Amino acid sequence: MAAPLMDRASLHPAASRWIELWNGKQALGWDHHGTPVFKFRWAPAGLATRRQLRALRMCPGGQPPYAVLVWRNGKAWAWLYRLDLARPSRVASPAQLNALDKAMQARRTCGQCGRIADYCIPTSDGRCDQCMTSDRYATAAA
Repeated sequence: MAAPLMDRASLHPAASRWIELWNGKQALGWDHHGTPVFKFRWAPAGLATRRQLRALRMCPGGQPPYAVLVWRNGKAWAWLYRLDLARPSRVASPAQLNALDKAMQARRTCGQCGRIADYCIPTSDGRCDQCMTSDRYATAAA
């Protein structure tokens, strides 16, 4: 398991202070080797995690992380990125989407009977459920 980002003493609310942000506003947090750190629900507006950026169909766009968000007493953490520097995510081309459709169809095709299932065939066996159950019954009857 990963080591905590900071020690418990630095996570105490008494260690927090007002930090000057990039937009001139202030937020309650603390400084860890030059990087602003915010507890869960303390992060100011205008910052987002990678998952939050993805939900907005954005990406960091090459910018370095601006701050750190910590929770679970420093055992869990995430980078925070500035929303004003984030870029829209790239959109897949029709050729890329076509290639993905073909790859997914290959994952759903049974290697024994050739039927296209509505689920991904396990790579360990390469057969659909019908082929696996018919072989089980055939070996049990013999």
